Amino acid sequence: MEIPSRVDYTEAAAEMLRKLTAINGPLMFHQSGGCCDGSSPMCYLEGEFKVGAQDVLVGEFVITGIEKPIKVWMSASQFEYWKHTHLTIDLVDGRGGGFSLEAPEGKRFLTRSRLFTESEWEILESSPVSTGAYSAK
Repeated sequence: MEIPSRVDYTEAAAEMLRKLTAINGPLMFHQSGGCCDGSSPMCYLEGEFKVGAQDVLVGEFVITGIEKPIKVWMSASQFEYWKHTHLTIDLVDGRGGGFSLEAPEGKRFLTRSRLFTESEWEILESSPVSTGAYSAK
């Protein structure tokens, strides 16, 4: 039984991530659930954002042309709201969070979602999630 992915990306996001990786090196995402930009996925250099024990590893994805998988983290409180949904990181025009690496490009990452199907949720409901206390590296 294969565990369904919790997170994916669009081709527009992949293109920006290739560019940002070439400039900066390995990347990661964190979505805190705070107000304003805090509820958007923020792109950081891998390890630049210190993942804590209350952060959940939503998943990771491999993008062609990027050597290292990109991990996607979310605060535990935000994960409680989103755990029933498959998340897709997309890229749109506009200014996002000032600390997110895409901000100088005039673009911002955002999260699109869909509810998991009943069969996906049955599998995920019994699958453990990793937290920053165990998976920060």
